[in-house]
Amino acid sequence: MLEHSGKQLLLREDKDGICTLTLNRPDTRNALSSELLSELQKTFNIIASDKKIKVIIIAGNGSMFSSGHDLKEIRKNSSYNKMLTLFNQCGKMMITMKQQPQPIIAKVHGDALAAGCQLVCNCDLAISAKTSKFALPGSSIGLFCSSPAVAVSRAANSKQTMEMLLLGEPFNANDAERFGLINKAVAGEQLDETVETYANKIVKHSSLTISMGKNAFYKQMDMDLESAYAFTSEIMAKNMQEQDAHEGIDAFLEKRTPNWRGR
Repeated sequence: MLEHSGKQLLLREDKDGICTLTLNRPDTRNALSSELLSELQKTFNIIASDKKIKVIIIAGNGSMFSSGHDLKEIRKNSSYNKMLTLFNQCGKMMITMKQQPQPIIAKVHGDALAAGCQLVCNCDLAISAKTSKFALPGSSIGLFCSSPAVAVSRAANSKQTMEMLLLGEPFNANDAERFGLINKAVAGEQLDETVETYANKIVKHSSLTISMGKNAFYKQMDMDLESAYAFTSEIMAKNMQEQDAHEGIDAFLEKRTPNWRGR
């Protein structure tokens, strides 16, 4: 998808089983316009069936990771139906990320605000530069960050999430790590290397096993304890029927590197 200027909204680079998707609206601080959300949705759908891709990294061009929804776009037409369509579109894309077979890592080089913070929290892993800031600032402009809070509240506890929602003030990467919004905060010059290290470790595993495990993890979170154990026991029994499970266990017992077949 192209902007009217002809510039690509989303850049894609594939290398050694890792797909990097870069938000490419630096002039708008990588605001999540309807077009960019559509491009993300389409790209995730395409990657889902690509067995060559084992990990997805989401990054951003420019000084900021993402400022959230495009407020200029919103003010052009803020009718109820238009807004409901936009926020449902964003929610659908976020759900797609959770259902994505490949793990998704956020590489947060700059600030992540509102729906940009939602995007970070919706990734399976998130690594941030120590200079990045995070915020749900909607209360300060009269538009409470209700949908971004869905992802944030599933990463941080309710008190921390409400602090972000009610005060609307930015907090630093160390606090984001403490709250559980990101996995690690590192020096800016170490960000690329750290994210690549995480991605390369995941690439070494069976893509089938990772896909089954990711899907089961998010499903069991909404279950009561008894149901969760029953469900995950069934998943593990199914997992054990796959050839990669047999190969992985044999390789471990034989002290050799497994030869994954993705089935």
